[in-house]
Amino acid sequence: MRIRSTTHLPHAPETVLDWHDRAGALVRLTPPGLASADDPAEGGMEAGRLVTAHLGPPMLPTALRPQWTLRHLEHDPQGRFVDQQVRGPFRSWRHEHRIEADGTGTAIHDTIDLELPRGLTPLGATVESQVRRLLGFRERQLRDDLAFHARWADLPRRTIAITGSSGLIGTQLAALLETGGHTVRRMVREDQVGPGEISWDPKAGHLDPADLDGVDVVVNLAGRSIATRWTPTARREIRDSRVNGTALISRTLAGMRDGPAALVQASAIGVYGPRRPGELLTEADPGGEGFLADLVRDWEGATRAAAEAGVRVAQVRTGMALSDGGGPLPPQLPLFLAGAGGRLTDADAMTSWISLDDIVRTFAHAALSAELAGPVNGVGPEPVSARDFARTLGRVLRRPSLLPVPPLGPRLVLGGAAADELIRTDQDVSDARLRASGFEPAHRTLEAALRHVLRR
Repeated sequence: MRIRSTTHLPHAPETVLDWHDRAGALVRLTPPGLASADDPAEGGMEAGRLVTAHLGPPMLPTALRPQWTLRHLEHDPQGRFVDQQVRGPFRSWRHEHRIEADGTGTAIHDTIDLELPRGLTPLGATVESQVRRLLGFRERQLRDDLAFHARWADLPRRTIAITGSSGLIGTQLAALLETGGHTVRRMVREDQVGPGEISWDPKAGHLDPADLDGVDVVVNLAGRSIATRWTPTARREIRDSRVNGTALISRTLAGMRDGPAALVQASAIGVYGPRRPGELLTEADPGGEGFLADLVRDWEGATRAAAEAGVRVAQVRTGMALSDGGGPLPPQLPLFLAGAGGRLTDADAMTSWISLDDIVRTFAHAALSAELAGPVNGVGPEPVSARDFARTLGRVLRRPSLLPVPPLGPRLVLGGAAADELIRTDQDVSDARLRASGFEPAHRTLEAALRHVLRR
């Protein structure tokens, strides 16, 4: 089977080639729910390089995710490179990329020759459809990432340290920054670190300021997942993993004479409280009530030492991030695909969503900006009601969306307290401050976001 595709981009061939040759390119071109690279910090198109990935969403155990190994077979620095399967799901796979000038821009020509295992040839049309959907995802992703980088083309390249760099957002943020030519230093909770990594221990309160020499910005994404039962132990771990680690970074930056000039801090729209019907929520709002609201106030408050020392601090209040690789969307997909999907809460309750790629670009925007400081809502331009969210997801998946999920379902999975604040939400959150800072979302509507992350 041979599959051909051509992408036209309004950028110089040199720009497109440089993007592909940097670390992070493979991560940005791979939907997180489809596969994940075993070494996301590696990059380059040189002949002989082996690239390994595990197929399937990252929430599955590695043992259940088949490995796919490719070798860069040929590489012409002028714009042609070929990768070929060494081990993987196909009987054979060969992908030739040609990048060449096309008028005032660039054309990327992809030619994929694949052979299915014996006995699976009747699935040829399905496989071809999936590959073409993947190529469409890659085209949109590359186009949007290059547009983002073009807006910062005149900025000197930065060195950016990231905590939580192995998480869903952190993996993509590191890759986005690296494809833009920036240097990323991953902060890891291990004594033995690899090249460019920084060791830190938020539990023990250890972070050597010398390890941050030469770092321009710290992005702090570390924190235990809140998508769990909120037992007393879980609540304590959720809080400590955010507040203590943030306070450690903040104190460290405050005590440095020539340290990083900015701290971009993860936060959440949970600060507004779970249910605020009929209100447009902005960063000026004092916040609501509940476990998450109290947590976020303490979390953001832990950055005070850095801000008082003159470090620019931006707190990105993340909304519901949509991805096929984690977060709130994948648990809903089986019900919808089975024809039994529907809204999760009251029909008119508002949902403030954002695509994974736009929240990743929001963090990058906050890191590269010289002026953005204080809280900023990381949400999409058009929040929707729970009814419209379900209808849109059903339309994208071509499935009905008529059956509301019984409240008992989320309560059985998360427990009553977590379900009450994570599922039964009603938050109409404004992105006006983010857009006023110069940020341009790639996905302005929920349908556009879902079609991208689900490759539809």
